Amino acid sequence: MFDQLFNNPLNFLFWLGALVIAITIHEFAHAYAAERLGDPTPRLMGRLTLNPLAHLDPLGTLMLLLVRFGWGKPVQFDPFNLRHPRRDSAIISLAGPMSNIILATGCAILLRFLITFPFSLLTAVFIGFLQPLIIMNVVLAIFNLVPIHPLDGFKIVEGILPEEYSRQWKELEGYGMIFLLFLLFPIFGGQAPISRLISPVITFFINFLLPSTPVI
Repeated sequence: MFDQLFNNPLNFLFWLGALVIAITIHEFAHAYAAERLGDPTPRLMGRLTLNPLAHLDPLGTLMLLLVRFGWGKPVQFDPFNLRHPRRDSAIISLAGPMSNIILATGCAILLRFLITFPFSLLTAVFIGFLQPLIIMNVVLAIFNLVPIHPLDGFKIVEGILPEEYSRQWKELEGYGMIFLLFLLFPIFGGQAPISRLISPVITFFINFLLPSTPVI
């Protein structure tokens, strides 16, 4: 994506804007879910806001620009403030990816509406921005659903499992970064294992949400 900065500056700005919006919505959804479930921690830490500066992690954003894998600033919450800690933690974790899927779906509906309009420069700009916004939200959602700590999928699985198995699952938390780094390291024909794992799911959602023929 970063290589488009000089080759296609407008397209680069579209992707950068899509990245910022996707991360902001994702992290805000975590904070909002925690607030609704009784934990004021994210609000007290200034995370209950749609200001991107509160949610962007400089290194994580740079990694997304360079290698298309990265992260936002994690939203911290206190399970002791939750009525049902395991279940509510899973809901808070699920809120991030679900917000991205909802936003991508809303953008897809708007995109199909816009392509029925007569061509104009303004319409073309909106369409040109909506496509990367849909793709970025889908990628961020699916990537975070991988059940490896510190991704959201790990907490979601922990909340779904029966308590006995949940405790055993939580013991894997300390190995999460090792597993994740292994999956991110390209070893099979230059492609990271995690790409092989999630690419079919991402492709399915993108093909479902985007028109089958180019719209610009």
